[in-house]
Amino acid sequence: MKFTLEAKDPNSSARAATIELAHGPVHTPIFMPVGTAATVKGVHQRELEQEIKPDIILGNTYHLYLRPQTKILQKAGGLHKFMNWDGNILTDSGGYQVYSLSGRRKIKEEGVKFKSHIDGSLHLFTPENVMDIQRQIGADIIMAFDECTPYPCDKNYARDSMHMTHRWLERCLLQLKNSPELYGFEQVFFPIVQGSTYQDLRRESAEYIASVGAEGNAIGGLSVGEPAEEMYAMTQEVTAILPEDKPRYLMGVGTPINILENIALGIDMFDCVMPTRNARNGMLFTAYGTINIKNAKWADDFDPIDSMNLTWVDTAYSKAYLRHLFTVNEMLGKQIATIHNLGFYLWLVREARKHILAGDFTAWKNTMVRQMDNRL
Repeated sequence: MKFTLEAKDPNSSARAATIELAHGPVHTPIFMPVGTAATVKGVHQRELEQEIKPDIILGNTYHLYLRPQTKILQKAGGLHKFMNWDGNILTDSGGYQVYSLSGRRKIKEEGVKFKSHIDGSLHLFTPENVMDIQRQIGADIIMAFDECTPYPCDKNYARDSMHMTHRWLERCLLQLKNSPELYGFEQVFFPIVQGSTYQDLRRESAEYIASVGAEGNAIGGLSVGEPAEEMYAMTQEVTAILPEDKPRYLMGVGTPINILENIALGIDMFDCVMPTRNARNGMLFTAYGTINIKNAKWADDFDPIDSMNLTWVDTAYSKAYLRHLFTVNEMLGKQIATIHNLGFYLWLVREARKHILAGDFTAWKNTMVRQMDNRL
């Protein structure tokens, strides 16, 4: 992997960079569409390639491990070939999914025992086998196995969890050293900063993670219910410590406003299910605010979804037509809404990059935050 820092905003910590990975360059800041189960839900790969054009997408280790199972992915030659995607892929470690199974798992030093949400069968994730699973999946960026703490979280629990995450990281590194890549290309490894919303724990974790010397670093355990201002405060603590010459990935974040504010704090990479999940429920993101396309007010609005008429907007579809599709429960409506929201998120981070390169990111960001903080 090669990381090239191209520009820094003079009035914030925002930066533009390029990450060279096995399946092509990633231009940052970047948003990664979430492809939980070997698909970005509701979107054809050709639509990803030709309309949304992300440099990288995300796959989910927990879900891919359960279905289709890694033995199937290995027979296919890895996830890229299985899903017919030639671009980059990042896999999370399954730590967040294990966190979400709060009533179905037990966390110990060895790892996490959990019951499948599909059939109740028992499984064990350890730092070692999670590295093996991600080798078998074959993503370009793979993540350390960690524990994601809830919010709110007792400080003693957060501290103990953070230290266990650090111990698990050492086991991940050892396992990777003893298990080479399977598909003939480099897999880049990111460890994860934890520490809940405690500044001293976040600093301690960031210093430890930075000392490992991995090729990139991630920040986990945020966007789990804490107020946005706490998220920003923790991010600022961590980015002040993580090395500038390596990419920084804020996991599971977030709204368009969250993304812009965290770019200003020095974050390079984001992922979130929000654009796709909200789209399926009729919530659309635009440069002037959010739209509930199910509302009657759009029934005779024949303008495109985003009044800015951005270059990625398909002007063939009006708000009135899209509302009609949702009203009659036509699956095409969810598809159009999903492509729109993902297109908007990718437009947003690409515009952020342009303004960082131009040196006027902060002024543009402040304008966009005001515009997008509206219900239309």
